[in-house]
Amino acid sequence: MQSEKFPQVRIPRVTRRGFLEGASAIVSAAAAVTPARAASGDVIAYVGAATSAPRNTGGIYSYYVDQSDGSLTPKSALTNILNPNYLVIHPNRNYMYAVNSIANFAGTSNGSVTALSIDQGTGDLKVMNVVNAQGGGTTHVSVDPTGKWVFVANYGGRNAAVLPVRADGSLGEATDVVEITGPLGPRNAHDGPLGSYADSGHDTTHPHMAHTDPDGNFVFISDLGTDRVFIYKFDKVNGKLTPNDQPYLQASPGAGPRHFVFHPNRRWAYVLNEESSTILFTAYDAAKGTLEIKQSSFNVPEKFAGTNYPSAIKLSSDGRFLYAANRNFNSIAIYEINVDGWMIRVGDEWTRGHYPFDIALDPSGNFMYAMNTNNDCVTSFRVDRTTGKLAFTGQFVPVSIPRVMVFLTL
Repeated sequence: MQSEKFPQVRIPRVTRRGFLEGASAIVSAAAAVTPARAASGDVIAYVGAATSAPRNTGGIYSYYVDQSDGSLTPKSALTNILNPNYLVIHPNRNYMYAVNSIANFAGTSNGSVTALSIDQGTGDLKVMNVVNAQGGGTTHVSVDPTGKWVFVANYGGRNAAVLPVRADGSLGEATDVVEITGPLGPRNAHDGPLGSYADSGHDTTHPHMAHTDPDGNFVFISDLGTDRVFIYKFDKVNGKLTPNDQPYLQASPGAGPRHFVFHPNRRWAYVLNEESSTILFTAYDAAKGTLEIKQSSFNVPEKFAGTNYPSAIKLSSDGRFLYAANRNFNSIAIYEINVDGWMIRVGDEWTRGHYPFDIALDPSGNFMYAMNTNNDCVTSFRVDRTTGKLAFTGQFVPVSIPRVMVFLTL
């Protein structure tokens, strides 16, 4: 495959959804960069970067992570992966799945999902197959705890799909597709910040994330348009979804649920709302698959005024601290989780960039990374494991339109 340098060019500002529209014009070529030097115990960071037609950039870029200072050294790149808006690594660490946030797969108006194998000696990626996501603008991908099923949310297709994982790690055709329907919320959130004009998707339903609970018995699909998190019982044998007895969690009007995360204790879950700039603390009943709102907290300072779009929510591995990224305000909000699951605001850390689309904690929990989409860089922060606070390391890594980061320990 042809070698090339990592992109270091600056590109025009990219809107939240605009990169989806130009995907059909892209012609991509695979690229491998530096010779492998990986060793057992090395940590590899993979960054999914949106495809940019004017600059012919995008794909999945990999880096060696220096575990002493969090610095990233370029390793290799695959530029034949269209718009990998989200990545997930299989529980056995042998495979990776990438959504292709497009709307023209194989002559359809759908997106797709790419299955890749991971070389356990080098961390290198190799495409196995690409399958139909059954909806356009595919935006999120996850794997169930057994590693037998993959779930995709189709933001533009107004649905979510279940894909089987074959014995070799490749993906089969969808076993189920659920259409997301319901009354739409208002264009602007009722409980958003003062002066907010956040309006990103109440024109129709827009599933943003599909993920199981920690036990894999229920599937949760957050939908921006209806301000709901839909709940489904999951048939692990046949890959089928049926509405739960509690069919959904209703957020406030216009809130726009985007992403969510379950606490390690399996009793709590936290929902990030994109348009109200709030986080919901919910009590989770693992036997019934039900959610109950206990607390709502602003993801921006109390006196903040203006438009903000929260993007990603992450928990520390010990469940003590919660982090959430803000686009426009360009911050990472930090919360301590008390013994009852309530969020106690610790503060905010500036990302040193613009429009952070994702944040990621490395496997050690010592470093946090921000994908600053609109100024083409990844920034890193050292995590204080006692207070949860973040300290900028001074490191900037140039990546054209970074969207997501995941890690592999060899």
